[in-house]
Amino acid sequence: MIRKIILILTLGSAVALAGCNTVKGLGRDIESVGKAGEKAI
Repeated sequence: MIRKIILILTLGSAVALAGCNTVKGLGRDIESVGKAGEKAI
């Protein structure tokens, strides 16, 4: 069970890092999530 959780977290991290391969890109992604959350409320 723990192995499955670790595997899922590792794969999720790899996908996230591949999606925004720079710190600047990560900042933009976080900002867009925040804006989407504000619009939803």
